[in-house]
Amino acid sequence: MRSGERSADALRPFSVEYGVQPHADGSVLIRMGNTHVLCGVTVEDRVPPFLKDKGQGWITAEYGMLPCATHSRGRREAVSGLSGRTHEIQRLIGRSLRMMVDLSLLGEHTLRVDCDVLNADGGTRCASITGGALAVKMALARMVERGRLPALPPLLPVAAISAGVVAGQPVLDLDYAEDSSAEVDANFVMSGDGRWIEVQSTAEGGPFHPQLFTAMAELAARGTGQLFGLWETRG
Repeated sequence: MRSGERSADALRPFSVEYGVQPHADGSVLIRMGNTHVLCGVTVEDRVPPFLKDKGQGWITAEYGMLPCATHSRGRREAVSGLSGRTHEIQRLIGRSLRMMVDLSLLGEHTLRVDCDVLNADGGTRCASITGGALAVKMALARMVERGRLPALPPLLPVAAISAGVVAGQPVLDLDYAEDSSAEVDANFVMSGDGRWIEVQSTAEGGPFHPQLFTAMAELAARGTGQLFGLWETRG
């Protein structure tokens, strides 16, 4: 039995709280079970050097875990330096969030998305993408309110969820206990129109059959479909 007596295709309880960082241009606290991630967006009136004078914007992300987010204290990466895992997650978040808007409609602005894990119980990168997208949506609306954009550009909703194979069964939205014992671990990023943005899937013990991948993808599509309901909430 899964924790909380969840069925194989059930998400953990999830919620978002907007405006938790008043100094940010957009901010969201997203909760997926016991995984809690604070996502804040800062709008900068400049772009990276490779985009200078090209008339388009940029979205980038930084990710980190607070020392007590896990069962044993993790060392701050400000002291130890960024790990390869953190670099990889930051790039994944940035790539995913850049899919939600035509960057040529942002002017020469950079949206810097900070994703800080307050509590980790599996799926932190997926929660960061889902919450980060909602925070970007909020920041863009504020840019229009403040005259930094002439109009809100069309937005493509983005959400992410994990899936895996645990004890031979495909399951959705793995918590830490499931993730640490999974035979297959996967992360799926999807757009609101049903297209895949990125898929990461790894066999932990041995190769797995295509049918299991298809089952995980179907679970993920259902899960992200529920998360897209968050786009109807007001930020």
